[in-house]
Amino acid sequence: MYIVTHRKLFYILSGLLIAASIIALALWGLKPGIDFKGGSLFEVTYSDGRPEKAELESALSPLEVGASVRPTRENGYIIRMKDLIESEQQAVREAVSFKGERKVVEERFDTVGPLLGKEAAGKSFIAIILVILCIVIFITFAFRKVSEPVASWKYGIITIIALLHDVLVPAGAFAVLGRFAGYEVDTLFVTALLVVLGFSVHDTIVVFDRVRENLRISHEMKDRKDFATIVGNSISQTFVRSINTSLTTVIALLVLYFIGPEVTKHFSLALLIGIIAGTYSSIFIGSPLLVTVEKWKKRANP
Repeated sequence: MYIVTHRKLFYILSGLLIAASIIALALWGLKPGIDFKGGSLFEVTYSDGRPEKAELESALSPLEVGASVRPTRENGYIIRMKDLIESEQQAVREAVSFKGERKVVEERFDTVGPLLGKEAAGKSFIAIILVILCIVIFITFAFRKVSEPVASWKYGIITIIALLHDVLVPAGAFAVLGRFAGYEVDTLFVTALLVVLGFSVHDTIVVFDRVRENLRISHEMKDRKDFATIVGNSISQTFVRSINTSLTTVIALLVLYFIGPEVTKHFSLALLIGIIAGTYSSIFIGSPLLVTVEKWKKRANP
């Protein structure tokens, strides 16, 4: 009952997080990677041991190709740059080999055009919207027999609020990281958001389903408990399960972030932020909102 009783405190915390995320997105936006803005991607491996990242960045700096250098595997680097013409590509090859001083194996040199980048960005946005819409339709259908004291479609609306929270928080975090640490977003970031949406709605449904079950038991036993009490009991009954499920996932992601390959670091970080935000919203926002909506209904229809 503590969560339901002090729900306004959790609303304020979420409001601050969402406001900060929106401000960060408005001020700096997300820094698009090559997948979205187009450009060139160059992957190289050094057979005699790779140089320091700072050395490679220093060698590429005079070329003004907007290089973003990221280590990969034991002896390689992935370099993301603007779209290059043939002469610029050759200059980059010379720079990464330090004018022939280093033995370099060219793994790949790919180019993504701006039109393909825009198409990928558009499809990613549509994918997120469609996933949210399908989730809401599913929840409305799944809880269609629940009409009192909160209608089934309101469960869907509350789910949208929780899911928007879960998308905005990692997006805002990456807007800040993009501004101050150069973090870019790519299709892996979108994949992370879609995973977060699925994970978050799973936690939300677990609590909502327990609320539905406790409502049924209350009606059958003619107990007629207060709705806030039923929601509070439902949260308490599912709290440990939700935390343990999220905690095991977070531990795995922490290991992936610190020990895994460089190429998956941003992906695992987005998942970490999103899953923590999703677990929080499912327990501390979604379910208490049911109580708030029910109290609004009582005030409107005394």
